[in-house]
Amino acid sequence: MTLFSIARKNIRKNLANYFLYFASMIFSIVIYFTFVSLKYDTAIQSASEGSTKISSAFSAASVVLIIFVAVFIWYSNSFFTRKRKKEVGLYSLLGVRKKQIGMMLFYENFLMGVLALLAGIALGSVLARFFVSLLMKVMGYDAITSFSISPEAIINTTIVFMIITLITSLHGYRLIYRFKLIELFHADQEGEQEPKASWITALLSLVFVGAGYWLALQNLLQSKVWAAMGYMLTPLVILITVIIGTYLLFSTLTVTLLKLSRNNKNRFWNGMNIISISQLLYRIKGNARTLTIIAVLSATTLTAVGTAYSFYYSNASNASLANPNSMMFISGDGETTQRIDELIASSSDHELLYHATVPVLEVDADVSGLDSAYSHDMQTYSAISNQDFNELAKLQGRKETMELTGDEAAALDPVYYEGISPAYVGSKVKLIQNNQEHDITFKELKKFSVLNMGTVYSTIVLSDELFAKLEKETKSLSLEAYGISNQDQAKQLTEDMEGVLSEEAAFASYYQDYARGMESSGLLIFMGGFLGLVFLTATGSIIYFKQLTEANSDKARYRILSKIGVNKREVRKTIAQQVLFIFALPLIAGIAHCSVALIALSRFLNMNLVIPVMICMGVYTFIYLIYYAVTVNAYYRIVTKNK
Repeated sequence: MTLFSIARKNIRKNLANYFLYFASMIFSIVIYFTFVSLKYDTAIQSASEGSTKISSAFSAASVVLIIFVAVFIWYSNSFFTRKRKKEVGLYSLLGVRKKQIGMMLFYENFLMGVLALLAGIALGSVLARFFVSLLMKVMGYDAITSFSISPEAIINTTIVFMIITLITSLHGYRLIYRFKLIELFHADQEGEQEPKASWITALLSLVFVGAGYWLALQNLLQSKVWAAMGYMLTPLVILITVIIGTYLLFSTLTVTLLKLSRNNKNRFWNGMNIISISQLLYRIKGNARTLTIIAVLSATTLTAVGTAYSFYYSNASNASLANPNSMMFISGDGETTQRIDELIASSSDHELLYHATVPVLEVDADVSGLDSAYSHDMQTYSAISNQDFNELAKLQGRKETMELTGDEAAALDPVYYEGISPAYVGSKVKLIQNNQEHDITFKELKKFSVLNMGTVYSTIVLSDELFAKLEKETKSLSLEAYGISNQDQAKQLTEDMEGVLSEEAAFASYYQDYARGMESSGLLIFMGGFLGLVFLTATGSIIYFKQLTEANSDKARYRILSKIGVNKREVRKTIAQQVLFIFALPLIAGIAHCSVALIALSRFLNMNLVIPVMICMGVYTFIYLIYYAVTVNAYYRIVTKNK
């Protein structure tokens, strides 16, 4: 029997133990192959109007994926080392030379890598068209009719993963040379010492995490701490303090809490708690580094995916906020407006909901009286009358009206930002028109507009009397506002209207902003979603491997419990409690870190991220629960399996 055939037999025998590792590798290869295929495919580039955004984005994502997958594969292999030590020691005891044992381990790792690569590329080729269709859908493009697998993508994927496989195989080859024979045989009996509890270090962990949270939740624009530490240095300080605090929390605070639980005699001696608490107490410190990495990675993944999904989720509302009318442009003459009316009327896909002509004045103003983060003395406003505001608001389905008189005015600011935007209400501004000055006082602030942002300056509403007076002093502009049905599918109509209008028309439409938002946020959610799934499967697999390694070490202990009368139901309950503790710690910490990061981010972006983030957290937790169930079943089978 050759070394290669022995390696092949070992893989076949241990396929159940290697399954998640093998499946995670295949999934990583599928995602990487898909990303590279999208990068090289010319049909996608033409579908996105020749934009280089997709190519550059997937190039960057591929680099991140390569680094993470390489670390994951290396890390996962190290978990199997302890399990294989006894087997390797037996080969050595039987007289097999170290070089031959090393070559057998090399063949085994390399063969698994090659099989995963072949399966990954084959599966990726089958699923590529589906992934491409999904990308086109989330970016708002029409589905492409043809998609071909790029030879460059196959070559690129093969080279990258063959290098990773070669390195990990060499790592396996060196196993026999790194340990003495006695160490190989007694790998499962390595002593585990009870960790020491320290209230000082436990409290210090909370201080580090709390300090990081406090810094993250400070108002970025008003915080003296951020200004003193520097806007580039502070995020790094937050990251370091949270990571240190998380590690200390897992390595010390959990030990302290478990020892307190052990001191509660009624609970400790109740049923199988003595087993589960003791097992966790002795091993939690050894797992602290792994759990910290998983918690930080989970928080990073949830934050990135949650943010990307938030942009995608709120794209329609953002486009509507910037464009309350489906289309709006400055009317140059009646003939142009008539041609636009004819275009809309001839469109079978859209129904005209309303058409309004709105006179607008462009006036300069002395705004030194406004309390704003930006000190501008002069600003140009687009002014509309109270009556026109009420009419447009009604056409747009808003139930808000105004009653302005005399020198009263209202500000329309759809991008209002607390701390940066002016404090309008109660402030006075001096309008300057043809050397005439008119004082106005802001009575109201509306955090929306009735005019499309791309066609006007900052918008104010004047009383009908004041607007009529100013209109006599200067010529007003006419804005044509249209509302149509199916405005998010108005690509062809928008292009036709742009062909009719001149560049001076200042055309702005809902579809333009909606399509741009779909392209950028769709690309982000596609990459973030798939990279997040890779990170999730990898971290879940790492915990799975770690628990299976411990299960093999615990077989003798559970066999003793079985002999003294502990039934299988109690054994399974104990295992479920232990594994739940290990899975729950990084998940809860990751969700907590993510929640703080997203609260800070939502304040900075002035967005409500609650619904999309809760959806992402729910999906993430559900997948983690699947890994938990699989791990409990595998752990139980190992410790209850008879020789």
